[in-house]
Order: sequence, then C-alpha cells, then structure tokens
Amino acid sequence: MACVMDLRAKLALLADAAKYDASCASSGTEKRDSRAGGLGSTEGMGICHAYAPDGRCISLLKVLLTNACVFDCAYCINRATSNVPRARFTVDELVRLTLAFYRRNYIEGLFLSSGIIRSPDYTMEQLVRVARTLREAHGFLGYIHLKSIPEAAPELLEEAGRWADRLSINIELPQEKSLQRLAPEKRPPAIGGAMRLLASGIEEAKEAKRTARRAQPPRFAPAGQSTQMIVGADDSDDRRILTTGATLYGRYKLRRVYYSAYSPIPEASSALPPQAPPLLREHRLYQADWLLRFYGFGTEEILAGGEDGMLDLEIDPKLAWALKHRALFPLDLNRAGREELLRVPGLGARNVDRILAARGAGAVRLADLARLRVPLRKVAPFLLAPDHRPPPGQIDSALLRQQLRPGSAFAGAARPAQLALAL
Repeated sequence: MACVMDLRAKLALLADAAKYDASCASSGTEKRDSRAGGLGSTEGMGICHAYAPDGRCISLLKVLLTNACVFDCAYCINRATSNVPRARFTVDELVRLTLAFYRRNYIEGLFLSSGIIRSPDYTMEQLVRVARTLREAHGFLGYIHLKSIPEAAPELLEEAGRWADRLSINIELPQEKSLQRLAPEKRPPAIGGAMRLLASGIEEAKEAKRTARRAQPPRFAPAGQSTQMIVGADDSDDRRILTTGATLYGRYKLRRVYYSAYSPIPEASSALPPQAPPLLREHRLYQADWLLRFYGFGTEEILAGGEDGMLDLEIDPKLAWALKHRALFPLDLNRAGREELLRVPGLGARNVDRILAARGAGAVRLADLARLRVPLRKVAPFLLAPDHRPPPGQIDSALLRQQLRPGSAFAGAARPAQLALAL
C-alpha cells in the first residue's frame, strides 16, 4: 500500500507541474488497426482535456517524468533554484500508470514532458524508453505526445519520432534576446536545428507513405510537431508574437503554435513582470493565429491600425479588421468569392464552403444561414442577400462597433432565436 500511495503522491506532484505546458492537443494522428492486437481506443488526476479541430473532447494523461531540472529558466516553477518539492517516475512506473489509466478508459493517450536531469541526452533517452516500452512490450495503440529536448542527440530525436504520434519543442519566448536573458542555458540555434530535423523526418515519412509499395511504410510523428510560446513574460507585443508564429509555421511546417499566458511564480526573478497578462490576450492570439492559418490573413493585416502592436481585446480580430475596412462591405452573399466571404465576421471556413456549394442549387438567403447556425446579428451588417439589405448607413455607423461588441445592450435586445444562433 505504501508503494501505491507513493505513486499517487508522485502523480499528484508531476501532473500539477505539467499544467504549464499548453501544447497537448492530440488532433491529426493516424488511426491504428486494433484488429492486429494490442491496447487502445481513440475515443482524475493527471488527465487533461483538449479539443481537436473537429470539436471532439479528448483525454490525455499529462505528466512530467520529473520536475527536477538542471536548467534555471527564470519563468519556470521547476527551475534549478526553485524551492519546490521534487519527484521522479521510473520508466516502469510511468508505463504501468499509463496502462492502468488506459485499461479503465480514462484516457486515450499520454502527453509526456520532463525537466532536464543529468543531461539532455539522458533525459531524452528516458522519454524515448517510455514510448518504446509502451509500443513494443505492451502493444500500446494509443496516442503518444513526447516533449522533445532540442539539445539531445539527433538519433534520439529520430527514435522519438518512430514511437510518438506528435513531437513538440517549445520555443518558449518570441524573441531570441528574451531567451538569452531569461533562459540562458537554452540555445535558439539548437531549438531551430531540432525543429528542422523533425520537420525533415515528418516530410520524409509522408513522402514514403505516398510512394511506398509495401503495406507498412516507416512512421515518424504522423500528427506532426508543435511548439509553445509564453505570452507576457517579456516585452514582446502581439505583432512580434504573431510574426514569430507565422515564421515557425512557414519554416518548419508546424501543426500548431500554442500560446500560454505567463503565470507568476513564487520567488520570481525581478526580470519578470509581477502580474499575469489578461487571459483574453491569449484568446485573441489564438483567434489571430486561426486567421493566419485558415483565412488567408497576413500578420500586418490583422494588426493594421494597432499603433502599439497589440490586438484589440474588446472585439475579435476579424471583426476589428472588417470595421477598419468598411468600404469593402456589404458583400453580396451570392456573388462574393471564397476569399471575400472568409473575411466576413461570423462566417467560418466550413460554412463558407457550404454556402458556395449551396449557391450551385440556387440563391442563398439570410434565412439559410440561420439553418447553418451562423450568428446572424454579427454577419447581417456585412452581407446582402435576396431577403436582406442592411439599413442605410449601418455599415458606416460609429455605433456599429458598440452594437457588435460581446455583451452590448444591442446584443441583449436581439431576438432569442438570433441569440441562440450566435452561441
């Protein structure tokens, strides 16, 4: 019983220590054939809930191998000089714990990170051993996300890609000078080199899968790689953060850049801000990131008019852009092209494609958008349709921003059916 209680105590400590890493979504992996045997299905303590792009809620056992670390990053609660209790799982303990959670259908996979113990190579080797043991010794078919250590040897990163579904390397801060000041042991060239190695391995595996004649081409992180940037730990504005994110997407073909609002820690360095940034800032960055990846926006477009390089916290970035470009609206719902419709506030990419498909069968009306659960209050000022024309002067009204802002009195006066559609 003492051993079991000890394992629970470790789990409590190391699951809590892992909460600062935001990059734990498990979307985009390949499905494994369970008919070949093994454990796992892709459908408490230490369990994190993340959402895939299709809206599925997924559960992962999210833990650190250890919260001990030889690095002394100023923003990290687990830094070498931090006065926190330390714990460490053995490889066998973590394997048994993962299997126990999995067999009870509590989780669909494992998100595993770690502090740096002994050396980057030793730590990465331990992480790889956990994934390899799960796959080879236990036939584990579930999702595995490994946090990779950029300073580790290339052969260890390459092996990690064979066992993991997704790999991630945290860039941590948007500016190299900030990393040098707050995390001097971390080297930006090593981070970039490791990301490049993973990107190459992922692309080679994809190409092998496209051209392979045998049934089982080599696997390498089929769900890609991701990274995380801390928001508000340095003086980087939103323009710098989004520019860095866009560069990472283009250079390393990342699946996701995660933004994590800085959380003040005990006995923090005077080089860090005393207060956390507003969580709404993190939310706006995610919205802007979505516009960059799926809506054809550029960084400067999103931030145009933001003299201080910051996103508007009161309204979402697409609405902010539309209000700065009122002369482009209203658009004819049945004539506008896809790129134009993607810039209408309240129209998502999926619904734009549905609208374009429906236009082939006849004119699309505003009432048809209601059936797609489009927020009519938000889109109406920016569209023309057979059954709808915005009131004269509405698009140029100085009150439009206030009327469309979440929580406005205008929103409260909307019809209940429209309010339901806007949720």
